[in-house]
Amino acid sequence: MLINDTTLRDGEQAPYVAFNTKEKLEIAKALFEAGADELEVGIPAMGKKEQNDIKEILSLNLPIPIMTWGRATVKDLESSLECKVKAVDLSIPVSDIMIEAKYKGSKSEVLKQLEKSLDLAKQEKLFVCIGGEDSSRAKPSFLKEVMKLGFELGAKRFRYCDTIGIMKPLQIYENVSYLANLKLLDIEMHTHNDFGMATANALTGIEAGAVSVNTTVIGLGERAGNASFEQILMAFAKLFDEKREINPATLQNLVKLVQNASKHKISPNMPIVGKHIFSHESGIHVNGMIKNEKTYEAFSPKSVGLKRNFPIGKHSGSSTLRFYIKKMGFEPDNTVISAILPKIREIVTKRKKVLSASELKKLYFGAFNGKC
Repeated sequence: MLINDTTLRDGEQAPYVAFNTKEKLEIAKALFEAGADELEVGIPAMGKKEQNDIKEILSLNLPIPIMTWGRATVKDLESSLECKVKAVDLSIPVSDIMIEAKYKGSKSEVLKQLEKSLDLAKQEKLFVCIGGEDSSRAKPSFLKEVMKLGFELGAKRFRYCDTIGIMKPLQIYENVSYLANLKLLDIEMHTHNDFGMATANALTGIEAGAVSVNTTVIGLGERAGNASFEQILMAFAKLFDEKREINPATLQNLVKLVQNASKHKISPNMPIVGKHIFSHESGIHVNGMIKNEKTYEAFSPKSVGLKRNFPIGKHSGSSTLRFYIKKMGFEPDNTVISAILPKIREIVTKRKKVLSASELKKLYFGAFNGKC
């Protein structure tokens, strides 16, 4: 299974995002170090500046395939060749609605342009992925026709694009299984998150026979974004049992790089990298975690460079308070703890902020001394 990360192409297409050359180079290096298998790094047809940035990325000599994106036209492909890349994604519209908008409904013209592009790519000995824009709304028969043409002209991969993020996992499984079983081209998943299912749909595609997934760091991308690099990476390692070495410091560095370069802040409860995903407030959960760290965590905070916390909040129970009192070096008094729990809940509810350890200490020993 491969991770083809497109942070530097589709990620940068997110509204209000623009990476400079330095940021692109740092992100490319960090992606390789964090475990990306391939990178899609830009759109050469945008012009000389984009082409120069791509050449700079290529000059890093990263030991993984570097791909560019372009429409399946000779002109766009020539822009990629100017960059000296060895791999390209050639994108074509494949649904009736997209073909009508871009080719006045002429499927024959779409195939004609694809054939011309593939002929040139074959002459240049390029690795070709055919990007099926709006695959999720395309007729399976036309996708088969595209893949058959691609196979005959030397393409290696077909990118199944859920361009507007409308698919459900069972639909993905059915559609991708059909395409994979044709045994024409390897399937790559390109999923968008408009209904919050980009990662689920991408992984379902893998289960259905796809071999590659497009990702972006922190799910950056158009509209609601793409399948998240860090979620796919961890899912491959933890749910699919792939042997992948995940360096937590490297992963955190990558996430921070993309956050800073994109000016996109992530939710504190974002899967894998959100700063609060290992914070346990519920008394029942804390009680379980104290006894066994696996009770309420699928993987350790250390594995992704984060820390575990037991915030003292409205839903905290006696286990949380005993944990902190013991940490202070004292033997907890259960009667006092029971007495201050309602007060803690009242304070937190009123001010919308958890207690600090020092505030708990003051409250506990105030009640303790009062008891004495």
